[in-house]
Amino acid sequence: MSRVARVTPDDRAHPATHPAGQAGAVWMVVGGIVSVQVGAAIAKDLFPLVPPTAMVWLRLVTSAVILVLVARPRLSGRSAADWRMALGFGVSLLVMNWAIYQSFARIPLGIAVTIEFLGPLAVAVIGSRRPRDLAWVVLAGAGVAILGLAPGDLTLAGVLFALLAGAAWAAYILLSAGTGRRWPGISGLAVASVVGAVVLAPPAIVEAGAGLLDAKVLLLGLAIGLLSSVIPYSLELKALRRIPPRVFGVLMSLEPAAAALAAMVILSEFLTPLQWVAVGCVVAASVGATRSAGPSAEPAPN
Repeated sequence: MSRVARVTPDDRAHPATHPAGQAGAVWMVVGGIVSVQVGAAIAKDLFPLVPPTAMVWLRLVTSAVILVLVARPRLSGRSAADWRMALGFGVSLLVMNWAIYQSFARIPLGIAVTIEFLGPLAVAVIGSRRPRDLAWVVLAGAGVAILGLAPGDLTLAGVLFALLAGAAWAAYILLSAGTGRRWPGISGLAVASVVGAVVLAPPAIVEAGAGLLDAKVLLLGLAIGLLSSVIPYSLELKALRRIPPRVFGVLMSLEPAAAALAAMVILSEFLTPLQWVAVGCVVAASVGATRSAGPSAEPAPN
């Protein structure tokens, strides 16, 4: 599930980095992946106390406050096009996070993230005429088909929410480049987080009611926001200064497997061997598509 926009230079422009620094950056990316999936698993475990929509809102509020304090975005003198871009980016961020939380409230976390990953995978191969890229699409499709062969843990609503999250993730990736051109640094992400928090506030308040004023709920929301947004963003931003974006994208392809493992440890959600094969197909397709993408391709943020 997505955290931040990654508007980064391409592989050719990436500075050389000492191997030790690259190894450290790899572990930073892995740490970010673990953080966001552990945060997701803990959030799911807390849904009886904090419903999904309210949990997403608390997460967005946490990241919005911290990002605004860090970025201090300049708001004056902005064009209408700048604001339209930030609004679209914020809506994609909101839908992506809300939909995936709705999905794994209904189906296993690892399966939800695996289906969601079809979004960035589609972005990686869209418009390509190379046969090998078509092969990655076929492999990912095979993974989803395998999930359909073992539908016991699936619900139609859960699958549709995961697909919606994947579509929003794809839009998020496509909008990230334009946002980066119009809003320097992380200021665009900060504004987008504020947009998401404001738009989601009414349904979150209706869903959770006065429970949102409970100190325990607020602390839990803060913890999920830190685990799922702030900590991974900080680690990944540092990592992107040391490793090429393509390497970063390959590492991010491990997200579905990480989600399944986090769910197994924290939620006791165990996938069947057939479901693990499906996850493996999507991970392999994502790795292959990322490695064969053009040098200027954006890595997929999760």
